[in-house]
Amino acid sequence: MIPFPKCPVCGGEVRTKIVEKLIRGGVNMASVKVEADVCLKCGERMYQKEDIVRFEMIRENLIREDVNSYLEIGRSYQIA
Repeated sequence: MIPFPKCPVCGGEVRTKIVEKLIRGGVNMASVKVEADVCLKCGERMYQKEDIVRFEMIRENLIREDVNSYLEIGRSYQIA
């Protein structure tokens, strides 16, 4: 994967890793595990274009509350 030999933000070393991406849409949130290039120095993540398109689709589904195909794993609460 690694399109950049060095991080475009800080110049650090980049490695391909499996990461967890949290996506918010409206009052809902989803967790997705994807492969990304991650800077070992600053933590910057670089995703594939198809993953970004998928994130946008998931965000839209969350906003519309079209989540029937998603597995509910818990609930979130806001403390005032």
